[in-house]
Amino acid sequence: MSKLFSPYTLGSLELTNRIAIAPMCQYSAADGLPTDWHTIHLGNLALSGAALLIIEATAVTPEGRISPDDLGLWSDAHFQALRPVVQAIRNHSPIKVAVQLAHAGRKASSEVPWEGGANIPPDQPRGWQTVAPSSLPHADGETVPLALDQEGLQRIKDGFVDAARRAHALGLDAIELHGAHGYLLHQFLSPLANCREDDYGGSLENRMRYPLEVFSAVRAAVPREMTVGMRISATDWVEGGWDIEQSVRFAHELKRLGCDFIHVSSGGVSPAQQIPVGPGYQIDFAARIKKDTGLPTIGVGLITEAQQAEEILQQDQADMVGLARAMLYDPRWPWHAAAELGDQVFAPPQYWRSQPREYKALFGDTRLGQR
Repeated sequence: MSKLFSPYTLGSLELTNRIAIAPMCQYSAADGLPTDWHTIHLGNLALSGAALLIIEATAVTPEGRISPDDLGLWSDAHFQALRPVVQAIRNHSPIKVAVQLAHAGRKASSEVPWEGGANIPPDQPRGWQTVAPSSLPHADGETVPLALDQEGLQRIKDGFVDAARRAHALGLDAIELHGAHGYLLHQFLSPLANCREDDYGGSLENRMRYPLEVFSAVRAAVPREMTVGMRISATDWVEGGWDIEQSVRFAHELKRLGCDFIHVSSGGVSPAQQIPVGPGYQIDFAARIKKDTGLPTIGVGLITEAQQAEEILQQDQADMVGLARAMLYDPRWPWHAAAELGDQVFAPPQYWRSQPREYKALFGDTRLGQR
């Protein structure tokens, strides 16, 4: 058996292989509510053969959406709307399902990518006033966010907690807090976005304080058997910003608070970032955090080939691999990877006849010739 298709336990979550579908914003919700697109999109990915599906960045408050069309879980109406989507997945796939809970901070109130992704000013019909650790816009000319006061910090923390409780009530298997890509929790961590002079700014300990408080509150809000982790940007790719050394310190603190996994990405907090994009360009960060902390680690970043994923795991650079764009391009990537590596993978019986004859054991069933 390849390592990619060997079982793994993430927290208390038993997974059939080491492939996670990383969260990918779809910008297709209506007032935060899922639409038919989410049923089609998530249902398609649920049949992929991956072990874990992480639902896109899901806002914990209305102003925490990246765009007006982002998914949300800030009310019981959102909970009720997501129930049939989750149930449809459960009816037809054994895949484990997580949700990424998020607040976009100063990067909120933006147009969808295919409309350019520009910041929408608060005086425009689809825009609103953004909030952040400090009154620093993400880029020149964008909305200057309001610096969060104690009341605002508590309100957003409560939003994370309430959304986590709804995620548990939905029967989801795991929660991932979004502390990456320049969104609110990452903004607190990075000195490029956080110039506060209170207990939440300045030193590394202070900049870590609010993200750790949010994590601790979410961890306490759901049963211990529910897997809870965090996605981080290991570096800002900007001189003087957040970096791998600080990420290791942060990961140690997350582990101390009962974090079950860390999902290692990078960048997003500054337009000045210089990212050397290439195959597996973030894996060294995952490897460093895994080695130094022992936290179960999901590595991500231009992982596109089965052998590439297998080598990452064989070399102990990560415990799981996360795929995003590669899964959109090839929603049956795990099937093809299993065929290449000589392993078996889940497929619904309606699709058993699809496998080529040379891979007749791919789905682990011998009745493929039946009509």
